[in-house]
Amino acid sequence: MTPDPAADGGTPGDRAADTTGTPPPARHAPGRSAPRAPRRLRPHAPRTLRARATLAAVLVMVVALALGGGWLYVTLRGNLADSTAARTELAARQAAADIAARPGPLPADMPEPAGGVDALVVLDDRGRPLTSTAPDPAARAALLAGFRPAPGEDSAVRDFAPAPALAGHTSLVAVVSTPSPHGERYVYAMTILNAESDAQRALGTTILVGAPVVALLTGLIAWFATGAALRPVESIRRELAGVTADRLGHRVPAPGGRDEITRLAETVNDTLERLERSVTRQRQFVADASHELRNPIAATRAELELALLNRPDPDTAASLSQALASTVRLEHIATDLLLLARLDARRPPAAQLVDLSLLAAEKIARRRSARVPPTLDADDDPVLVRADPGQLERLLANLLDNAQRFADTRVRITTTDDPATGTALLAVEDDGPGIPPEAREAVFERFTRLEADRNRASGGTGLGLAIAREIAHAHGGTLRVEPGEPGERGARMVLRLPRADGPEHG
Repeated sequence: MTPDPAADGGTPGDRAADTTGTPPPARHAPGRSAPRAPRRLRPHAPRTLRARATLAAVLVMVVALALGGGWLYVTLRGNLADSTAARTELAARQAAADIAARPGPLPADMPEPAGGVDALVVLDDRGRPLTSTAPDPAARAALLAGFRPAPGEDSAVRDFAPAPALAGHTSLVAVVSTPSPHGERYVYAMTILNAESDAQRALGTTILVGAPVVALLTGLIAWFATGAALRPVESIRRELAGVTADRLGHRVPAPGGRDEITRLAETVNDTLERLERSVTRQRQFVADASHELRNPIAATRAELELALLNRPDPDTAASLSQALASTVRLEHIATDLLLLARLDARRPPAAQLVDLSLLAAEKIARRRSARVPPTLDADDDPVLVRADPGQLERLLANLLDNAQRFADTRVRITTTDDPATGTALLAVEDDGPGIPPEAREAVFERFTRLEADRNRASGGTGLGLAIAREIAHAHGGTLRVEPGEPGERGARMVLRLPRADGPEHG
């Protein structure tokens, strides 16, 4: 929706929403809900770089702990098994050497072996016990008789499952064969694997319990370290988000050092510098061009008006009238562009105490002969703001031109104070076709029109509402399209400005 160019250079548009290409919503039988597509559960990756870095660090640590812990467990288990087998076999060989060196019969009891070996048993070639370091050698003989060195070997080592003859524990047994005048003898050395099992169990428990703790600590360290590293980036992002068209001189903070973040900040500041220079040159060009065009356009308009006063023939008069209308239109465009250039410069307006109700009443008095005369709904008390009266009058004129162009029977101005927000409100409403919700911001863009054509009878170039919003922003206020009352058609433009309670606020 845009105002009449003939008065203020604005551009109206067709505000009715086009729904011809939109398919109607699907309907379903009463009492039945629409069928829903099945939801598929998908894992969501962390969205922030900090979370992704933390997750990566934890995953790397988990993999490292799994591989390292598994390797350590297998290595320790192998080393313990080899060490136990070596000392058990050594004890069996030492006992076999002592038996071979003894000339007489074997003693009934053998001395306890050293090196952590638990028991020794000597059997003959028939599996009968000859001597032992522990009681009840017959039970051990029955269990161990079938375990002999392989042919061509003099020793063997193997594990035995828990059994009563072996004190109910898993044991490692080494056997060494030794010749004697009475036949082959077999010396068995036995080591109970309790200590080795305890060591393996302790290591496994340490890995299973310690790995999650280490992974958690790694995640916490990565989280805080990444947060500290990215804090300058967040500061840059926050400051960059505050850079707007009226704050192009703003720069992002550059942390010390020569790391990647510092170079990023310097690059961003260089880009903002170039952007500011470019926008400044563009605004200056528009202002200069608009200013320079005003004199020749005014001269051309005067020549055309003078030619029409000389009463030319009808054909010439029609051509001159058309050329005059185009010149007037061009003059309004140049004036609007010059005003926009001045507003873009963000110079503080000359603030005076203005009563919005009185300003609206004066505008209504000048438009009583319009096709749709506006009406006023105002508070009894003045609605005071600090503003440039000329710019505020231009803003209201643009809103009224726009509303009167599209209204069917009603244009209403409302002025009031809003104590909840501390603002003064001025609303211009009409009962025309309205503005589609998706176009409520687009109507304030420069050179934007909602209607498809751009014929001169329907409006200008689309600068009216853009100028109105820039004036509102220059005064620290807002201008928006807001929904009207339920059931009412038309458009409702709402201006909000900081309220001034009286002359003492100046």
